[in-house]
Amino acid sequence: MKDHINALYKNHSQFYKIILFVVTTFLIVFIFPKSGRFKYNFEKGKPWQTENLYAPFNFAIQKSNVEILNEKAIVASQTSYFFNNQPKVKEKVKYDFEASFSKVFSDTLRSYKKLKNKGSKILNGFYQYGILSEDVSLKDDDKVVLLVDNVEKRTTQYSNIQKIGTIKKQVDSELKSTTLEKYSNKLTALFFDIIQADLTYNRALSENVLKEALDKISKNRGVVDKGTLIISKGEVVNDSKYQILTSLSKEYESQVWSKSNYKWIVFAYTLLVALALLMLLLFIRKYRLDIYKNNTKVTFVFFNVLIMVLLTTLVVDYNPEYVYLVPIAILPLVLKAFFDARLGLFTHVITVLLLGSIVPNSYEYMFLQIIAGIVTILTVSELYKRANLFISVGQITLVYIIAYFAFFVIHEASVDNLKWETFGLFVLCGLATLFVQPLIYVYEKLFGLVSDVSLLELSDTNSKLLKELSNKAPGTFHHSLNVANLAEASANEINANAMLVRVGALYHDIGKMKSPTFFTENQSSGINGHDELSPKESAKIIINHVIDGIEVAKKYNLPDRVIDFIRTHHGTSQVYYFYMKEKANNENVDINDFTYPGPKPFSKETAILMMCDSVEAASKSLKEPTSSKIDNFVENIINKQKDDGQFLNADITFKEIESIKKVLKRKLANIYHLRIEYPE
Repeated sequence: MKDHINALYKNHSQFYKIILFVVTTFLIVFIFPKSGRFKYNFEKGKPWQTENLYAPFNFAIQKSNVEILNEKAIVASQTSYFFNNQPKVKEKVKYDFEASFSKVFSDTLRSYKKLKNKGSKILNGFYQYGILSEDVSLKDDDKVVLLVDNVEKRTTQYSNIQKIGTIKKQVDSELKSTTLEKYSNKLTALFFDIIQADLTYNRALSENVLKEALDKISKNRGVVDKGTLIISKGEVVNDSKYQILTSLSKEYESQVWSKSNYKWIVFAYTLLVALALLMLLLFIRKYRLDIYKNNTKVTFVFFNVLIMVLLTTLVVDYNPEYVYLVPIAILPLVLKAFFDARLGLFTHVITVLLLGSIVPNSYEYMFLQIIAGIVTILTVSELYKRANLFISVGQITLVYIIAYFAFFVIHEASVDNLKWETFGLFVLCGLATLFVQPLIYVYEKLFGLVSDVSLLELSDTNSKLLKELSNKAPGTFHHSLNVANLAEASANEINANAMLVRVGALYHDIGKMKSPTFFTENQSSGINGHDELSPKESAKIIINHVIDGIEVAKKYNLPDRVIDFIRTHHGTSQVYYFYMKEKANNENVDINDFTYPGPKPFSKETAILMMCDSVEAASKSLKEPTSSKIDNFVENIINKQKDDGQFLNADITFKEIESIKKVLKRKLANIYHLRIEYPE
């Protein structure tokens, strides 16, 4: 049992990656649509590319959405709308008119009888079909059924129904150009006092009748029998053929992939997703071993793949036409910001291949996205410069538009029906890609990673920590600036991460702030504190500046990638001066007491810092420097580090080391203002 526990502990990193791989696979499969896909690709107006297609079973030809909408509009226009009529209201209004008319108009008027007869006629006209108090959103020619006690009384058009709001207009129209016109306002006021609506809209009955009529609309038009030739090879897919092929495709998805085959679909998707993720994991293991050994970084890569799959699937489920709205180009941008371009592009291609199985027009989608990913990798450099990001996003959007335009012309053979709104989607996708900047910041906090944007902030010499260093240990601060310049030039020479190595150089000696006067660059007064200490005690103080630096860095929340420079800038070398001083007094000296704890540099950048730090520090001891002296000086220091095996763990070549030597020699020559030695 104990052996199993030890084996599990020893291989816990591998077990974690296996669990991560399995969990990511099943999450992606869970996100994916679970229906199968029609095995043929077809597009309207293009020739059928595969063999003759025969109906594999009987299926109905489904009507298009446009056809169904047109039929619904026709049915809606022919459907009746129902209103409840109350005859007693009309009788009461007539009675009120008789009683009120004589109160409003004096019977001594010459036109009294004529006006009363006209008013009665107008009133009868109002109630011929009825008066409606509310305004119902119907068309004038819509069919209306009037009900009395839920029994149909008569049928008319909606335009014949009187609305209370039009009473004055009707009265004015009836009395205009007659001798009774001057009584129009009084008569209108009388009508408003007595008239009541006798119609109410029976909304529930009307909606039920309409629903029943719409439900009767058939979604199919005809049936294709099994074995019938649907389309021949080379035949153009016209509107009719397209509808038949679409119906067959939907029938496959709804019947052929039934519940009995659901497990097979899930199994097949699992195989495809697992295969794609396995290729990604193997790539990281073979070509990015440092990332593979870091579980956080592997998790970060898989997490980003999962997020892009989730976003695209949600958009496809909502509306496949918006699939190009998802900013897939963010994936290579993020991975390039934290790692490198090659990993970013490979991961992007794997993700696009995964999405190709769920998006419409998969070939077109994959072509556009892979091209966009390549453009992203090629154009985006120095992401911390805002102008670069805007320019790159503009180029990515332009490539999207050009590629989509080319595909559209190939499919349609014209630009007459070009969908300009799709170009708008590409522009919005480009704008969404700009979200990569705040996203990088969020990822840095969540996963503890470092991007060039953060490195740029850390390189600011006005930061709190570097200001403290310049105040407490000004000599060390000046030394760090010189090392940063040398390291940056060396990194540029061999295509290493210049920004990272510069930041590492600025912070590599922050541990000296604890005891600054014990380091020669800070001894401005000429007093050396080591004179009162034993060589062993002095060596301990010197060595401890590495450990103290790590503590200070963690206190100020410096990233691990920067702390690595503090840990490795002396590797496992010795404090040789105090070792020899102790050895002169005592033959039995434990060299471990004079050795830095390490580890040795394990990257190009940390190896560069070790070389530049040693050369810059030792260069202060040069007396009357010449070109030959500097050349020998640089060669001796770096060759000793190389012979001691300090660079064995770093992925740096002999050729690159020689290039760094040349840079250091040239830079030191510039620092000491050496002139060319002309022959006398």
